[in-house]
Amino acid sequence: MLDLKLLRENPDAVRAGAMKKRLPDRAAAVDRALQIDGELRLLNPKLDVLRNEQKNASRDIGKLAPAEREAVLGKQKERKAELAGLEEREKQLRADLDQQLSLIPNVPDADVPEGKDDTENVEVRRVGTVRTFEFKPRAHFEIGEAQGWLDFERASKMAGSRNYFLFGDLALLHDAVLRYAVELLVGRGFTAVDPPLMVRDPAMFGTGFFPGGEEQTYRAEKDGLNLIGTSEVPVTSLHSGEMLAEGDLPKKYVARSACFRREAGTYGKDTRGLYRVHQFHKVEQVIVDVADKARSIEHHHAIVKNAEDMLTAFELPYRVVAVCGGDLGVPQAMKYDIETWMPSRNAYSETHSASRFYDYQARRLDIRYRPKDGGKPLVCHTLNNTVVASPRILIPLLENHQQADGTVRIPPALQPYLGGRAVIGKPLG
Repeated sequence: MLDLKLLRENPDAVRAGAMKKRLPDRAAAVDRALQIDGELRLLNPKLDVLRNEQKNASRDIGKLAPAEREAVLGKQKERKAELAGLEEREKQLRADLDQQLSLIPNVPDADVPEGKDDTENVEVRRVGTVRTFEFKPRAHFEIGEAQGWLDFERASKMAGSRNYFLFGDLALLHDAVLRYAVELLVGRGFTAVDPPLMVRDPAMFGTGFFPGGEEQTYRAEKDGLNLIGTSEVPVTSLHSGEMLAEGDLPKKYVARSACFRREAGTYGKDTRGLYRVHQFHKVEQVIVDVADKARSIEHHHAIVKNAEDMLTAFELPYRVVAVCGGDLGVPQAMKYDIETWMPSRNAYSETHSASRFYDYQARRLDIRYRPKDGGKPLVCHTLNNTVVASPRILIPLLENHQQADGTVRIPPALQPYLGGRAVIGKPLG
């Protein structure tokens, strides 16, 4: 949620930000919010006057003669009824204002590229060399099914489409990449977290997934809980409603969790394989720090590097792209995606995303800190980045490191997690 002060002082920038994100309906919320805010600001002095009159009349009533007292009591009764009506109006206006503010997206930074969708994201850098195969390469699902590592058919019978079973060495590789990611981040000063997988609506709202992301969320209606699509939600919400000390910041967390996504609106897309599934695992890095834009940008580059270092260790070619306005989510001020080369798709495809939000999430979650200099409390800044998401990362691992006989080479960084083995799988005929 944006600071109301920013909305009052620079509404044009907020409207322009919504339009840059290709969210015209959200831009309209700016004018609705300002109209309600204006009405509230006119109402507040009236309320103050009535409350003071009530207070003064109550204080002085004992000094009055009986005849005068009766007239004052009658006036107080009228004033009380008027005050009650205005207070009810104020309550409704504040609820309406909060609703409109919840719709207004974060203002994208100036370095966010213009663009309508992910096809117009801008490449920042490309790392690694795309492999030229001396044999006809197999897709990851062909390798997995031939090796007995993957079963989509039984999973579909049990749980519907976009579900899967992982077996044997592929299940172990899945665990290996998640363990590697957690250990990498813990070694860089992050605190490991095992978060809840179900959260209440305020956590979804606070992180910016509601309103707008309800269709992608699995919901346990009976209990009013939501299955998370990323541990960003519970971990960023960890300090909701808290006043932190500046000396305790930054808070750096790395969380491994199962994640769930309905994939609404993707019928017919990526129906084969592990690219787009309903259940997956992620290792997410989350940072909560002071309200310093330069420091947030520094953190942003650092968390992108964490993910890049992992891909380098996995010996996978990738590229980093700056996400354009039309592909940027409601709460983000800036986002980088990392896309890893997937031979079966003949393309770099998203495996990671890293976002900075400044105070947008923390304001909704009421996460503040008390400055060391004793000044007034400030709203924190937040950031997050996917260190790794599996089973999607298994696609480039299997496809880029496959060998002519159908076995898969394991990069040295992952070999300790697989009993020291340099190759998995059996030769295929």
